[in-house]
Amino acid sequence: MPAASQPGEVPARSKRVDALRNEQKLLTAAAAVFVTSGVDAPIREIAARAGVGMGTIYRHFPTRADLVVAVYRHQVEACAEAGPSLLGGADSPLEALRQWVDLFVDFLVTKHGLADALQSDSSGFDALHAYFLDRLVPVCARLLDAAVAADEIRPGTHAYELMRGIGNLCIGRDSDPRYDPRRLVELLLQGLQRPQSS
Repeated sequence: MPAASQPGEVPARSKRVDALRNEQKLLTAAAAVFVTSGVDAPIREIAARAGVGMGTIYRHFPTRADLVVAVYRHQVEACAEAGPSLLGGADSPLEALRQWVDLFVDFLVTKHGLADALQSDSSGFDALHAYFLDRLVPVCARLLDAAVAADEIRPGTHAYELMRGIGNLCIGRDSDPRYDPRRLVELLLQGLQRPQSS
């Protein structure tokens, strides 16, 4: 006969679900804080935004590098999953591309502190970069192809070069608060559009 659960005891499965939910909440909060305050933001700021204690963060992510890498992977996955969802729900493929690029810019702003957070672990950075390309280049290509097929943008732009160009426009945002890469990224996207026939 199986042992009865003790009153108030939480089954192991729901503990795992709660732990995963907490981790996702932490990663979302950390990503938002990193966008506004950089990867060196105080851990207490992340804990406050996530509504958890600092001990919870350190239980999930013992070092800042662990947290930064987890946020990086979390954001890559969020960008990858957003592409098809935006394409299915936006008014047009071009609008889906614009919304996806906006998410991508948020991700790139966070990513800029990654190399510093990993310090001398260049192999870890290389592996993350390969993961980033493997997950996001196909998503961007699908959005571009859909916008070309809808005759909204000119053909011939490759996903990798667009993502690289956006990345280059995002450099320098950390050191100069007057610089907003989003305005220039929007100009870049306007340059891809087909001229409207009169």
